[in-house]
Amino acid sequence: MSSPHPALVPALLRIADDRLILGHRTSEWCGHAPILEEDIALANIALDLIGQANLVLQYAGTVEGAGRDEDTLAFFREAIEFRNALLCELPKGDFGVTIVRHFFHGLYSVLQWDALTRSTDQTLSGIAAKALKESRYHVRHAGEWVIRLGDGTEESHRRAQEAVDALWPYTGELFMQPADEAELVGAGVATDVSLLEPSWRTQVDEVMRRATLRVPDGVWMQRGGRDGRHTEHLGHLLAEMQIVARSHPGAQW
Repeated sequence: MSSPHPALVPALLRIADDRLILGHRTSEWCGHAPILEEDIALANIALDLIGQANLVLQYAGTVEGAGRDEDTLAFFREAIEFRNALLCELPKGDFGVTIVRHFFHGLYSVLQWDALTRSTDQTLSGIAAKALKESRYHVRHAGEWVIRLGDGTEESHRRAQEAVDALWPYTGELFMQPADEAELVGAGVATDVSLLEPSWRTQVDEVMRRATLRVPDGVWMQRGGRDGRHTEHLGHLLAEMQIVARSHPGAQW
């Protein structure tokens, strides 16, 4: 687009903030995962997510043209300015919660990035092509673990089912299409995320079946994160994530 649409920056922030916040949550497992292999895997996934966020935030700052780079957007916004889905900011919980959340959001990410590879915005489509490869690994890794935990011991099954029950009410927000992105979708820049839900649900149901898990019926879907209305958990997360940058503004390493 020769003149960026005013909704492009919020749309980019919704993409970036999901990855930034979930990446930080995942980094909390560094040194604490149940086995060494998963410690390394989760650290790498966290780095992938933060790297994806970095690219999208960098582009958002350029489009905005207000002098805010990716670091400013990451470390000097307040919670109300973040546009991540609530699913991404919830506490890391146990290993089962982390794995189920990565499966739910990872599968959504694969579908979203795949659609965005066909964006008419060449910068965004280029970012999507790179991120898609990483996200396919994330969802494969998480999906295999969901099956292993769900169809494993009585204890692992119980914990996996509790994770599904706890996180399911936050999955609906992923597919609530923001009204201000209508023109971006019409121009082929953004994707209508509501159209991704049938494929997502089909693939989720297949993994749940193999894992001997079930998804809850008739659950009220939580929302608010896309509009800056967050749980108290985001404020605590940002306090930790932003402390160094805010304590030493302008510092270079």
